[in-house]
Amino acid sequence: MLRFVDIDQAYPEKRSEAERRQDFNEIYRPFDPVKAKDQASRCSQCGIPFCQSGCPLHNNIPDWLMLAGEGRLEEAYEISSATSTMPEICGRICPQDRLCEGSCVVEKSGHGAVTIGAVEQYITDTAWKEGWVKPIRPGAPRGASVGIVGSGPAGLAAAEKLCEAGYAVTVYERSDRAGGLLMYGIPGFKLDKAVVQRRLDRLTEAGVDIRTGFEVGRDATMADLRNEHHAVLLATGVYAARQLTCPGAGDGVIAALDYLTRSNRNDLGDAPDSGDRLSAKGKRVVVIGGGDTAMDCVRTAVRQGAASVTCLYRRDRENMPGSAREVKHAEEEGVVFEWLSSPLAVLTKGEAITAVRVQGMRLGAPDVSGRRAPEPEPGRTFDVGADMVISALGFSPEDIPVLFQAPDLETHRDGRIDGDMATKMTSLDGVFVAGDLHRGASLVVWAIRDGMDAARSIESYLSNRLQVLGAAE
Repeated sequence: MLRFVDIDQAYPEKRSEAERRQDFNEIYRPFDPVKAKDQASRCSQCGIPFCQSGCPLHNNIPDWLMLAGEGRLEEAYEISSATSTMPEICGRICPQDRLCEGSCVVEKSGHGAVTIGAVEQYITDTAWKEGWVKPIRPGAPRGASVGIVGSGPAGLAAAEKLCEAGYAVTVYERSDRAGGLLMYGIPGFKLDKAVVQRRLDRLTEAGVDIRTGFEVGRDATMADLRNEHHAVLLATGVYAARQLTCPGAGDGVIAALDYLTRSNRNDLGDAPDSGDRLSAKGKRVVVIGGGDTAMDCVRTAVRQGAASVTCLYRRDRENMPGSAREVKHAEEEGVVFEWLSSPLAVLTKGEAITAVRVQGMRLGAPDVSGRRAPEPEPGRTFDVGADMVISALGFSPEDIPVLFQAPDLETHRDGRIDGDMATKMTSLDGVFVAGDLHRGASLVVWAIRDGMDAARSIESYLSNRLQVLGAAE
């Protein structure tokens, strides 16, 4: 170990930009075993592991890096999977540059962070290949059931832990496939859908009942679910797109999730869309936004054969909320970034979009988030030619109390479901909340953390409730 002075930082080999633009396969080749072992050995084994505190799951990163560096991969997998239900997924899609790797002491020393995410993915992919990923072992039946609404990362993480604890678990998913954001929101070049499906299969093989095409509010009310189950977890995520409000931003502007969902369906082999509205082929595409969803959109447009792809973001590169690594990938693939740019209007000729008029911006004083607030720069406007405009401005919660016919379910002003910070219990007894629906649009790793925390709270709640019922009998 401690080889960061002798061994330079290295990631798995990336496929060439030209090759990547032709398909939706993951961009990294499998990590060479020798190189993966060397990269793991760069860990400095800090007395205070800042990488661990920088991880929302508080993964025991130094421990499994040490084991991987010694070639003890099965033991490394056991440590890695002890704190995460989806380590190979986090290894692929977490913005490590903002989390564990950004906190790495080796990074702070100027030697380049340990490539934690790539090693994490390598460990678990190897575990699947070698058969070390064992079936979920349901606990002894507890005589109680839990209904989970939503099959995204929060719902799936909770389902696994509750199954292990001995509860009968039913997951309700309104889409035709389970997986939520993991299946339909994240493109295959970042997360191969087979990686998600094997996690889903592992849950169903353990007895978790995943009901797709089931929409709460249409097929059952919240009251029905509470009567059916001893506890309910709300983990729907947030899917109401924030609207672009400049002149011309009408029906012609495409919501990011609509665009990504259609592309992922194509990748999964579903019947193609009858029209070409959601295809970027041959079009000048402008994506508005600066988060990871915007990066997914621009990189998808490249693969669909767009004539050009431009990303407009109102702040500069340093203040962009998305992963810096994703920006680099996008630039490699030909995406043009217009920093400090905000849409003034979407220009049309008849019903066809022709351009986006852009207001140049500059950074002023910090706002409440601590980042310098963008403000218009007088005298700087320009047009960017466009045939297709995609809005990737983030997401808000749907009106869950109305949709689920649960008027007593309390919400925050912005629509997030109000829940106790420690227990995740909502205003309805026995109803819990986890993931983006509670904290707002955030990272997959935070949703996994919330789902695991909610599972512990539900287990405690049901244990106490069953003891009271048993005493009463």
